[in-house]
Amino acid sequence: MRYAFFPGCSMESTARDFRMSTMAVAQALGIELEEIPGWTCCGSTPAHATDAVLAASLPARNLLAAQGMGLDVVTCCAACYSRLALANKALAEDEKLRAQVADAIGDEYSGGVRVRHFLQVISEDIGLAEIKDMVVRGLGRLKVACYYGCLLARPREVGIFDDSEDPQMLEELLAAVGAEPVEWPFKTECCGASFSITRTESVKRLSGEILKMAKESGAQCIAVACPLCQTNLDLRQSDIEQSTGEKIGLPVFYFTQLVGRAVGISDKALGIGKLVTDPTPVLSCEL
Repeated sequence: MRYAFFPGCSMESTARDFRMSTMAVAQALGIELEEIPGWTCCGSTPAHATDAVLAASLPARNLLAAQGMGLDVVTCCAACYSRLALANKALAEDEKLRAQVADAIGDEYSGGVRVRHFLQVISEDIGLAEIKDMVVRGLGRLKVACYYGCLLARPREVGIFDDSEDPQMLEELLAAVGAEPVEWPFKTECCGASFSITRTESVKRLSGEILKMAKESGAQCIAVACPLCQTNLDLRQSDIEQSTGEKIGLPVFYFTQLVGRAVGISDKALGIGKLVTDPTPVLSCEL
C-alpha cells in the first residue's frame, strides 16, 4: 500500500514523536508513505481566517503534487486533513474559486485526489482483524479516553466518521490492540487548538475541562490523533494543575504510539520519551 504523505508543519517541530511513531507503525504494517516532494504549509487556521483564495491555494499546490504521484494523500494532522479535504471539495465544485486558485499558483487543480487521515488507513485499509493478529505485547486493558477534537469529525461534509458526535474509530482500533476505551462525553470538544499562544487562558480552561472529565471517567491516559490537541493537553497540563490546584497526571499519547507498542515497536522508536506528562506509571503496569 502506497500513499502520498503530507507531514504538515507540526511533524517537523512540536510533533516529531507523532512522525516517529507514524513512520514506525507504517513500516510494521507494510504501509509505504512517500513524502510529497516540496510540500508546503496547508495554511491551517490563519489562511482560512484571512482569505478564501489563499486558504484553497495552499492546499491545492500540495494536492497537485500528489496528483502527479498518482496516489491518495494521507496526513496525520487533523488540521491538515481538514484544510486539504475542504479545499479538495471546494475546488471540485466551485468553478470561480478554481480559476482564482489556478491564477494564484500557476496551474489548475480540479479535485480528484482522495484525502485520508492515517487513522482511516490503519482502520479501513489494513483492518482491525489483521492488526489484532499482529499484537505481540498487550496493553493490559489500559483505560484510554479516546479524544478526537474538532477537525476529524467536523464539518460533516469532510468528517471521516459516520457519527460526528460519537465517533468510534479510535475506540475500535485501540480495543483491537488490547486497550479498554472508557465512555466519556468530551471526545469531540474543542481543546482551544491554535489559540494556545494568543489566548492561553482560554486554552487552559478548555483543555482543563477535557482532562478533568477524562480522569473522572476512569481513564489512565488519553489517546489523540491531532498534534495540536496533544500539545494543549500534554504541554499545558502542568500549568492547568497549578491553576486548579488539582493533580491530573494523564499521559497524552498519539494513537500511533499505543498501536506501535502493541505490535512490538520500541518506546524509543515511537518517541514516547518525548511526552511531557510522564507515561512511566501507566506503561509500567499495562502488561
